[in-house]
Amino acid sequence: MTKHKKSHNEVLSYYHYKGRFGVARLYLFIGMSWALQAIAKAVPSASVTVALQRLRGVKIGDEVYIGQGVIFDEIYPKEISIGNNVSIGMRTMIFAHSNPTRSFELKSKYYPREVKPVLIKSGTWIAPGAIILAGVTLGENCVVSAGSVVASDVDPYTVVAGNPARPVRRLENDHPKSNGP
Repeated sequence: MTKHKKSHNEVLSYYHYKGRFGVARLYLFIGMSWALQAIAKAVPSASVTVALQRLRGVKIGDEVYIGQGVIFDEIYPKEISIGNNVSIGMRTMIFAHSNPTRSFELKSKYYPREVKPVLIKSGTWIAPGAIILAGVTLGENCVVSAGSVVASDVDPYTVVAGNPARPVRRLENDHPKSNGP
C-alpha cells in the first residue's frame, strides 16, 4: 500500500465509507465542506458564518460569534463542539486532528493520525489568531489570548497566553462576592 493510500484509507475508515462509492462520497463531503468553509471565512456576517459551519457539522450553541477568517478542521468538523455565548476572534484555527502524512516514517513510528474532539465550553472568549489543537477542552468562561497556541486543556475561568499557551490569570477571584439573592 502506498503511503498516500494509507492516509486516504484512514479517512475512509473514520467515515465508515468503503469501495468506489465510499471514495466518491468522501470526495463529495470534503468538496462541500471546503466550499462551505471558504464562504464562511469570507462573509462579514457572524450569523451566516455560524449557519454555514453548522451545515459542515460543527456543533455550535446559541449566541456564538465567529469572526472572519476562522478555520475549523477541514476533514473532521463534527469533532468540534462549541457551547453558548462563545466568541471566536478572526483568523483563529481549530483542529480536531493531526496527521503528518508526507513523512511516512514519522507517521508510522512516532506520530500516527490522531482524531480527537475539541470542546469549547460556554462563555469562552478566543481572541484573534489563536490556534486550538486536537483533543483540547476549553473550560467555561476561559480566555485564550491573541496568537496563543493551545495544546492542552484550559481550566474554567482561566486566562491563557503564549506558545504553548500557559495560564496567566485566574478570573474567579476577580468577581465581587454578592450579598444578595
